[in-house]
Amino acid sequence: DCGGACACATCHVYVDEAWLAKTGTKSSMEESMLDFAESVQDNSRLSCQIKVTDELDGLKVTMPESQH
Repeated sequence: DCGGACACATCHVYVDEAWLAKTGTKSSMEESMLDFAESVQDNSRLSCQIKVTDELDGLKVTMPESQH
């Protein structure tokens, strides 16, 4: 919804543990936006903030049940 501006939490996903280190670290802004998301876990990310690179080919994420 925000077009990648980290202005909402509608793209909340859970990053598969095997991929978590490769997705980078959460910025303070991302952490703040995750405060508005439901069912946040340690592996929660806003997908708009994950920089897509060739290294992430095959990345596995799941969506919280509330977003299905």
